[in-house]
This record gives sequence, C-alpha cells and structure tokens, in this order.
Amino acid sequence: MNQHHHHRSPARAFDIDTRLVTAGAMLTVCGSLVACAGLALAGFALVNAGRQWVRQMEVPPGELAAAKLRQAKQASLAGMQAWQAAQGDGGRTNP
Repeated sequence: MNQHHHHRSPARAFDIDTRLVTAGAMLTVCGSLVACAGLALAGFALVNAGRQWVRQMEVPPGELAAAKLRQAKQASLAGMQAWQAAQGDGGRTNP
C-alpha cells in the first residue's frame, strides 16, 4: 500500500498594519473626547437655561404643584359628594 502524504505550505500570517490600527484607535479616542466635551457644554447650557426659566416664574414650581394637588383633592371630594347625593341617601348606608 502506497501512502501519499500531502504536503501543505504553511498558511500565510494575517498581516495587519499596526500603524493604521493605532492611528484609527487614536482618532476614535480623540473623537470620543470631543463628543464628550460637546455633550458637557450642551448640558451646561440647558441647565443654566432651566434655572433662569424657573427664576423668572411668578410662582415657584413647588408651590404650583402644591396648589394643583389641593385643587385635585377638592375636585375629587366635590365629585364624591355629588355622586353620593345622586344616590339619594346622601352617601349614608342603611344597615
């Protein structure tokens, strides 16, 4: 029996130009830093605009929220009383 040995040439190495990879990585890092700086500036501008807007309000947001909550509670109570009055017994239950 004759055995045939197949001789393969060694696979060529995967050649990567490390200079291009390094340059790409550096550009990515620089771009990320510029993007972060832009986001920080935009956020700072938005926060300052929000603070100025709140300062210019006649009624502070906390007071406005409290007033709206009181109104909602009063409206809820009035609605409940109207519903009970419509039931005919003024909301009282008979045992």
